[in-house]
Order: sequence, then C-alpha cells, then structure tokens
Amino acid sequence: MSPAGCSHVNGYKVDNWKQNLRVIYQCFVWSGTAETRRRKAKSCICHMCGAHLNRLHSCLYCVFFGCFTKKHIHEHAKNKRHNLAIDLLYGGIYCFVCQDYIYDKDMEQIAKEEQRKAWKLQGIGEKYTTWEPTKRELELLRHNPKRRKITTNCTIGLRGLINLGNTCFMNCIVQALTHTPLLRDFFLSDRHKCEMQSNSCLVCEMSQLFQEFYSGHRSPHIPFRLLHLVWTHARHLAGYEQQDAHEFLIAALDVLHRHCKGDMIRDDNGKKANNPNHCNCIIDQIFTGGLQSDVTCQVCHGVSTTIDPFWDISLDLPGSSTPFWALSPGGDGSTVNGESHLSGSTTLTDCLRRFTRPEHLGSSAKIKCGGCHSYQESTKQLTMKKLPIVACFHLKRFEHSAKLRRKITTYVSFPLELDMTPFMASSKESRMNGQYQQSVDVLNNDN
Repeated sequence: MSPAGCSHVNGYKVDNWKQNLRVIYQCFVWSGTAETRRRKAKSCICHMCGAHLNRLHSCLYCVFFGCFTKKHIHEHAKNKRHNLAIDLLYGGIYCFVCQDYIYDKDMEQIAKEEQRKAWKLQGIGEKYTTWEPTKRELELLRHNPKRRKITTNCTIGLRGLINLGNTCFMNCIVQALTHTPLLRDFFLSDRHKCEMQSNSCLVCEMSQLFQEFYSGHRSPHIPFRLLHLVWTHARHLAGYEQQDAHEFLIAALDVLHRHCKGDMIRDDNGKKANNPNHCNCIIDQIFTGGLQSDVTCQVCHGVSTTIDPFWDISLDLPGSSTPFWALSPGGDGSTVNGESHLSGSTTLTDCLRRFTRPEHLGSSAKIKCGGCHSYQESTKQLTMKKLPIVACFHLKRFEHSAKLRRKITTYVSFPLELDMTPFMASSKESRMNGQYQQSVDVLNNDN
C-alpha cells in the first residue's frame, strides 16, 4: 500500500456508505445487544464451507461471509470485483487490491463510535481507549520532528527489529534491555571478557546487538543469531511459535547471568557485590533485589524471617475468580503515589499493596514455631528488603480454574514515578492492616 493510503476506498464511499458501514459494525462485528450476538452466531458463517472460524470476513458491498484463511473471501472479491472486506473479529478493513489492511480516518471514527455504543449496551461502560495526542502535543511534535541529540554525530539507539516468525515476544524484551542505561554503558565500554571457547556466548551476542543499535544505522536489524543462541541455551523457547515475553526475560537474564560470571564488578574497596545473590555480574548488579518473607506466630508473635533474591515480582490482577478491590487509601478520586486513582479502577500501587499485605495461612498450613516449639497458625507478609536498580513487575494476565483458563483484560494504570517506600521492609512497622501510614522518618529518595 502506498504511503498516501488506500486509493480504492473512494470507490466505496458513495450514497449511504456511512449508514451501511454502521449497520455492519452493529450487526456483525461489535454486537452490543444479546439479540445481535445471537444473530451474528447464526448468520456469520462462511457461505462456501460453512465454517464459523478461519478469520471470517464480510464483504462491504454485498451480504457475503467468507474464510480469510481458506481464501474463500478472496475468491468472492476476485469474481465480484468487491475489493473491500471487514474482519468480523477485530473490525479491520482489508483491501484485496492493496493486499493489506487499510486505515481510513472516516471509517476508523465510525468503528470507534460503534464499539463504544456496543460496550455501553453490554453494560461494560467505557473501556480504556488507545492514546491519542492532544492538540498541544501535536503542535509540539510539528515544531520538534526529531528526537533531541546531545551532539550532531551521537546516536540514540532507536532501531527496528525484524520479526522472525512470531518472535515479537523476544523483540519487545530486547528493545527494553538495549535501552537500560547501565546495561548499555556496560556493553558499549567493552567490559565483557569472554571465557567461552565456542561462538555460543549470549553476552558476546548482546554486546554485538548494542553496537548494532547504537551504530546510527536506520535500517531494521535482523536478530537471527540471538534467536539461535536463545534456542541453544533455552530449549523450551525453541521454534517459531509465539512465546511468553516474561518467560523469555527470565530465561535471557538467567543465561546472561551464567555467561557473565567472569566479568568482575567490585566497589572502590574491592568488596563483593551488594545484592542478595552475592554475585558481582552486571545482570545481578542491575536486576537483583531482596524479597523478605516474615512469618509471624499467632500465639507467641515470634517472627521468622527469610530473604530471597528476585529478578521480578509477579502481581495478581482482579479476575472473575479472584475478587479484587481498590486498596488505595482516600476512596474516590484520591491521588496515590503520584497517580490519579478513580473509583473502580486498578492501579499498579493497588497490585503492590495486595502483594505486600499480611496473609493468614490458616489451620491447614500450620508451621512449627521456634518459640512455642509446636505447630501453630501464622500469618505471612512479603516486603522488599532491597530494591534492584531496575525493578521488573510481571502482571499475571491469566487465571486458572477447574473449568477454564481465561485471559484477564483488566486495565492497570501506573504512575510516571513510583515510590516504593510503602512496600519496603523498613516501612513495615508503619503499615497497619495493609494500609500504609506514611511517615517522614522512613522516606528514602533511593526508593
């Protein structure tokens, strides 16, 4: 498709095209009412093979439904010369002449309006919408079209990555790692001293990747060697199938950690690394924190404390089987941790507050108390003993029950600046019943 957009849309925009498009969105795509959903389930089948699935599309010129995967909709478009069709699952419009999904401002506006109407009819309310720049932001972008550079010959590391099959899960993590300042400084200053005999060192490949990113080249990079090394060292991620980005991050950090152990990083006095893993590699220096677990006996109130290293924190999200409530103090419309907290919305602070609240273990999980010398009921509370330089939070997007495995689509807002002081072990005494009472004494700018 040309940069100017699809020229074949104008042939569709005649007579009552807007009303016709709205009817298609209402009846066959978004289906707001129970009646339209029933009608869609009955009528939206491929007119050639009778299938409900296979990326069903509807012709925009006549009443015809066809499979995109089996190219039945393609055959219809070729025979009837009906060039445009709509995806009945996502609402995207496909042009068979351009052989691509197209964007048209007028059609996009109709799609958004009908989607919002459908949400309202379903009782969902206003879901989160995609970000769109304000008039002020558009004006700033017009006057500042290029990203600011320190000098004319410096590079900012912005470079695209080619998707090798379904490797977007890898590419997004690589983009995050290449823009981590301390990791960038380490690799661009040749701090890695490889001790491996073969060309199988992932750290060497990451070093090469950083050089590619900050070389100033504008063409997209193809990370085929990185993908091959990931397959070699993390066999469960091998193949061209879609994988979990969080799983890839942990696997990548693990391999980098193992291959980095020869790169000594000590402080000015030559002491060992100050992290719970007691490892001096660059990965643990940046990503490793300490998670403190306090188990309190309900009889003698004795506390048993353990500290474990972590690279990431997995946070629960509200779902149908896990009721979740706003834990932020102040009720409706309060500002918590620098974020505007609206009633009914979920924030990253809520998830962290839920993660660090005391949990009663119950009678079925009694532990042997060191003070009582017998098995007693207890409570467990997790806090951060030491924060990593870069903190990674993993949102649990799937919930599992006896009958189903469902993806959670809850929108989670997060602040531009996150104060972790309320969730630190040093602040535990100031927290009562899961509600943190902020004290000036425990504030720490490092948090």
